[in-house]
Amino acid sequence: MIDLRTEFAGLHLKNPLIVSSSGLTGSVEKNERLELAGAGAIVLKSLFEEQIMLKAEQTNEQAYIPEGGNFLTEHIHEKDLSDYLKLIQESKKNCSIPIIASINCCTDTEWIEFVRKIEQAGADALELNILSIQASPYYECGEFEKNHISILKNVKSKIRIPVIVKLGTHLTNPVSLINKLRAQGAEGIVLFNRLYQTDIDIKKLEYISGEVLSSPSDLTASLRWIGISSATVSNIDYAASGGVHSAEAAIKSILVGASAVELCSVIYKTGSQCIRPMLKTIENWMTEKGFENISQFKGLMRAKDVNCANMYERTQFLRYFSERE
Repeated sequence: MIDLRTEFAGLHLKNPLIVSSSGLTGSVEKNERLELAGAGAIVLKSLFEEQIMLKAEQTNEQAYIPEGGNFLTEHIHEKDLSDYLKLIQESKKNCSIPIIASINCCTDTEWIEFVRKIEQAGADALELNILSIQASPYYECGEFEKNHISILKNVKSKIRIPVIVKLGTHLTNPVSLINKLRAQGAEGIVLFNRLYQTDIDIKKLEYISGEVLSSPSDLTASLRWIGISSATVSNIDYAASGGVHSAEAAIKSILVGASAVELCSVIYKTGSQCIRPMLKTIENWMTEKGFENISQFKGLMRAKDVNCANMYERTQFLRYFSERE
């Protein structure tokens, strides 16, 4: 009997396929359908710090008196939070799989008080989606990483549920940051977040959005860094995100050390009915290889010698291109 159960960030999952934070998980009805489709866990659509702050600023500009602006700003905060708390409560009520709340943030501000209410609403865990680009000429090296640690430290001081940090790709040394996040109490790491894709309309001379959905080739970054990080910082759980479009991609992610994977683009492209065939393919592969459970092959192909990881990557790069004509 094949056992697909896994543990990620202290959560017991019936299988390693998590639906990531997106419009796919923005309503109770959608979350119920995702569970029926076979999902192992759900990360709710993010509560966006910047969106709340922007709406508050716009309201203040429209207010005639400071007192009125302050009142409306507080109302917006409470309304957005109330809606989100209701999504958590209703999803927990109607779904039996773990429900992970998500906050998309870039600063350490008053919004952090929201996390206590998120825990009280019943979320099984909280994913911190820390996303921003550092482009100031006065930026001091390491400030971005310190911001991650500061946010996590403050969140951990307010809640007891597991905290998962979803990282972007713009990091000099993910391993070092992951080690520091683990020291501050992070239970899980997701690699990697997908940035807004910038493009240009050359006819209108306007900035436009590039391809929103990921492609299978995006998986390579997660495979590289989970493989290296899980070998170096082993006492924390990892999940792969970005480019997981097939059962094969999920298997590869587990082989390099991931406990789970986050699905998004593949569901947008093919629908949630893709989940059960992916699970079946994983089961068939495990049967073929003689594995009875996830732990038997998890990390089997993580980096063997992390001190030589850079040389290995450079050697393989040179070998690949020297053989191409």
